[in-house]
Amino acid sequence: MNTLLAPTAAPQTGASTAPLRIGPIELDAPVVLAPMAGITNTAFRRLCREYGAGLFVSEMITSRALVERNEVTMRLVTHHPSETTRSIQLYGVDPKTVAEAVRIIVAEDRADHIDLNFGCPVPKVTRKGGGSALPWKHSLFNEIVTGAVQAAEHLPLTVKMRKGIDENHLTYLDAGRMAEDAGVAAMALHGRTASQYYSGHADWSAIAKLKETITSVPVLGNGDIWSADDAVRMMAETGCDGVVVGRGCLGRPWLFGDLAAALGHLPTTPVDATLGFVADAFRRHAELLVEFFEDEDRGCKDIRKHVAWYFKGYPVGGDTRAALAKVSTLAEVDDLLATLELDAPYPGSAAEGQRGRAGSPKRTVLPQGWLDSHDIAAEHASEMTETEADTSGG
Repeated sequence: MNTLLAPTAAPQTGASTAPLRIGPIELDAPVVLAPMAGITNTAFRRLCREYGAGLFVSEMITSRALVERNEVTMRLVTHHPSETTRSIQLYGVDPKTVAEAVRIIVAEDRADHIDLNFGCPVPKVTRKGGGSALPWKHSLFNEIVTGAVQAAEHLPLTVKMRKGIDENHLTYLDAGRMAEDAGVAAMALHGRTASQYYSGHADWSAIAKLKETITSVPVLGNGDIWSADDAVRMMAETGCDGVVVGRGCLGRPWLFGDLAAALGHLPTTPVDATLGFVADAFRRHAELLVEFFEDEDRGCKDIRKHVAWYFKGYPVGGDTRAALAKVSTLAEVDDLLATLELDAPYPGSAAEGQRGRAGSPKRTVLPQGWLDSHDIAAEHASEMTETEADTSGG
């Protein structure tokens, strides 16, 4: 394991935390990489693992696409041999399809842990009642989770959710109780509603309330973890058993080493995060993407979207950034990185804080009459089955 840690100064180190257990799995650090579409593929997971410790979850996989053995989806559920504690997140709206997808994962030994997504706020999902809209329908949520837990057999199954649809339609406490009764091994809460999307600030008090409510399994907190100090503070303020990190690690895969050290699981040896250090991480990411796609052009095209995240706050000129965002070969990457002032020091606050999409609050798009009842109407059930087909391919 590469134990290089994050920038300039050691984070505030809290008391050594108890190991996080998710069913039979004991993690080296109470930290989980949140699934992010187009980001948390095998390449990025391997990179984060090289720097730190935790549980590294796949991109969200559509249950129907897995059952149909969609070619893209089958690539996404294939792990590199170096990945231990393999984790797959599934999305689905039909209990039978979700359960069948879980059975395939178990029968084909494709993962050691399965997570169910009930937090997606994307309109094309919520407009059919999926993602963060689904827990509003109690019986459907309960049927999906219960069926998936049973189908998972010996594998630990967890759920990830948001507070609810909006502040007037919160679902997380009811969903948490149902999930606990269904036998999940843990649950994670993003402290935002669907209508918040990624805007504003995460409500950590909701995480604390869920932790007070759920007593038999671990509760993980998600939202606004930009640094190891944030993780330490979240665990202290909410009592949660671990943290889930998404946008905070974009362009900073070494954050996982920083987190492990801050939470008491690795020696605190901060790196000198010069521009050269960041350039090396960027180059390694590009190399792993080329290996993952088995195509240099495609791998280099994929690294382009990471340029702004990696070099945030560093003295990298606009022309160089633009050129890095157009690379097609690893040789081009090497040539451009060689032109940088590699001994430029870590820029401090300019490189910290929010990264990735934020947006603004927006009304959650829902099926007509969705909020009228917690029961699922026949027409809504039909619409929701179509949702999985709409998002087939992972």
